[in-house]
Amino acid sequence: MLLSKRKLRIETERLTLRPPTHADFRPWAALRAHSKDYLSRWEPSWAEDHLSRKSFTNRVYWAQRSIANGSALPLFLIRRSDEVLVGAITLDNIRRGPSQAGTLGYWTGQMFARKGYMREAIEAVVHYAFTRQDLSRIEAACLPENIASRGLLEKSGFKYEGVAQSYLQIDGRWRTHVLYASLHHDRRGRTDAG
Repeated sequence: MLLSKRKLRIETERLTLRPPTHADFRPWAALRAHSKDYLSRWEPSWAEDHLSRKSFTNRVYWAQRSIANGSALPLFLIRRSDEVLVGAITLDNIRRGPSQAGTLGYWTGQMFARKGYMREAIEAVVHYAFTRQDLSRIEAACLPENIASRGLLEKSGFKYEGVAQSYLQIDGRWRTHVLYASLHHDRRGRTDAG
C-alpha cells in the first residue's frame, strides 16, 4: 500500500484507490447508468439529477471537504491494468474521541462484481483506517438478503453484530439491516449470523 503525503492514494495488487476528480464524471456516470438495475435494490433512491454533471461536481467537492476535515474517506476503485473505474468505497461518519470509529459503504459496477475487487479495496481501507487514521472500529451494514455483501464482509474479517430495524431508506422504503464490524484489536473470536 502506497500513500502519498501530498495526495491520498492507496495501491493494492490490482487497484488504485483515490478520491474522485472532475475528470471521472463520464466513466462514473456510464458505470452507474449501466449498473442501475443491479445497484438500485441495495441503495437509497437516486435523485432525478443523480447522473448529472452538477450532481457529480457536488460529490467531488464533498469528497475534498470530507478528506480535508477528516470526516470521511471517499475513494474510487481504479483498475491499475487499464485505468478503468470499477466502483467506489467510502469510510464515512468518522468519529474521533472515545469511539475512534467509522462506517464503511461501497458499490461496484455490475460487470465487475464477484471478481474480488471490492474485497481487495475493503481490506486496504480497513488497514489504512487502523494504521494511518488510528481508528478502532469500522462498521458496515447491509440488507439481510444481500448474501453477496454479507459474505464479502465476513471474508474481509467483519463479524456479525446484530440487526438494526428501519436502519436506512433503500429503494424508497425503510429497511432493516444486519450490522457488522471490524475491530482493530479483535478478541471476539468467530461470530455467526443468526
